[in-house]
Amino acid sequence: MEGNPVVVEAEAAVDASVAAFTAVLNGTAVSGPTGSGTAGGVGDDPLQRVADGALDVLAGVARSEAKLAAVKARAVQVLAAATSVVNGPPSSPQEATAQDRSLVAEVGCALVIGDRAAGALLAESHALATALPRTLAALGSGTISWAHAREMVDQTVGLDRAGAAALEAHFLDPDTPRPAGAATIGEMPAYRFKAKARTWRERHHPESLEKRHAKGVADRRVEYRPDQDGMAWLSACLPADQAMAGWNRLNALSRAAQGPTEPRTLTQLSADHFAQAILTSGANASSGDGAGAGTDLTPSSRIRAQVLVTVPVVSLMGVTDEPAMLDGYGPIPASMARDLVADGADSFYRVLVDPRDGAPLEIGRSSYRVTKAMRNWLRLRDGQCPFPGCSNPSLDNEADHLLAWHHGGTTGISNLGQPCPKHHRLRHTSGWEPTPATKNQPPGWTSPTGRHNKSEHQDWEPPHWPASTRVPAIADAPARPTGDVPYLEPPPEEPAGGNLLDPGDIPRDDPLWDDFYALPPISAREPLTHWEPALP
Repeated sequence: MEGNPVVVEAEAAVDASVAAFTAVLNGTAVSGPTGSGTAGGVGDDPLQRVADGALDVLAGVARSEAKLAAVKARAVQVLAAATSVVNGPPSSPQEATAQDRSLVAEVGCALVIGDRAAGALLAESHALATALPRTLAALGSGTISWAHAREMVDQTVGLDRAGAAALEAHFLDPDTPRPAGAATIGEMPAYRFKAKARTWRERHHPESLEKRHAKGVADRRVEYRPDQDGMAWLSACLPADQAMAGWNRLNALSRAAQGPTEPRTLTQLSADHFAQAILTSGANASSGDGAGAGTDLTPSSRIRAQVLVTVPVVSLMGVTDEPAMLDGYGPIPASMARDLVADGADSFYRVLVDPRDGAPLEIGRSSYRVTKAMRNWLRLRDGQCPFPGCSNPSLDNEADHLLAWHHGGTTGISNLGQPCPKHHRLRHTSGWEPTPATKNQPPGWTSPTGRHNKSEHQDWEPPHWPASTRVPAIADAPARPTGDVPYLEPPPEEPAGGNLLDPGDIPRDDPLWDDFYALPPISAREPLTHWEPALP
């Protein structure tokens, strides 16, 4: 059957675009005023021009794929609506099922995909067209990818229309306040957007996280699934703190086993330790309470909590059940956070947040070394490795000077990053360079071709005030303490002659410790002591 002439013409235009992209890659396209250079010009580098052209093509193709994905979603929804009108209301549930199957088969044959994929595309297209207009518009403009759009659909499942609109507006409304240097959702991989959207959803879901967590605990399970080549998957759905503890324990055991005579990779070592734990007594992989890294590897050791748990002060006191944030995971129930605080080992770091704006307020005083305090603030500032798209948890990352020490860089929060080992090596073995940071914003990265890539920023939100209290006016609230007050601000930058200290650099008999322990503990102002009962 001859196609619609307008569609044929549009496809020819797509073919022309593909030819233009190919011409750039073949070097037959002439750079214009917006190109990286003009062939034969002064200072023109032909190889750099080729690399820049390929990167431009990649970016252009990505935007074009997104725009075509939006057209496909609209086409699927138009087909579904038209078919519904043509078929008329079904006379029975059986006829409704038959109509649905027919539509799925029609879409599957047109796109040459299976029924399951066609059904998913129909559901996603319907959600985008009827409940997520901002997402569909962003997809159509090429500012987000189809993978981002699918994650938006997934994260709004179970939310009412108002909740879905609020989540969508938070990430796509240009008027939503966000740091100027923060990456937008289209500037980060879809799986990183998924983590941020999940965090927002957990905080704003109409049903409390405590209730949903209780249901999840009741549904905890171990799953087995056969795979190819004589392999199979064995996985467990556990409470977040236990899962993080097990994962960190496996990583710590595996790293401890690495060495010049160990041929197994880190992944293989982790799998072997996991198998040993479930097939034997597990003496070498013992477990305990808390989400720890398991740095004490003796057979009888308990896992030590070496994570940051960011918790609103009113939630920690049990006045509200607002979720806390577990470093490396995301939102956790307030009850789990209170248990971690109560059972925390001496390497546990509680982080209180300001009840006015959600910003970090205090890092627990169990962290007393200057270096430890600075490293913890970096973890709190960045959340994970700050390289664009990297999700490596902060526990594994390494403090690094942005401006090298021997080039005059100081040892202070604003001149420190915490890249993961892979991106730390990338920085020092290639042309990738971090951009300046601040005390509260992580660095971005500049590629060898000169392109600047933004980093993710933490999404601090004001905690929920208890409904039974009257909130004092922000204008009447005393200013947050500043200056030389321990842990209420990022640790002060060291003098020019200083350097990062290793834990063993300060002897146990050094007078520094006497001076430190002589200091009275100073904590943030507890707002509850200043609140008045709500008037009836």
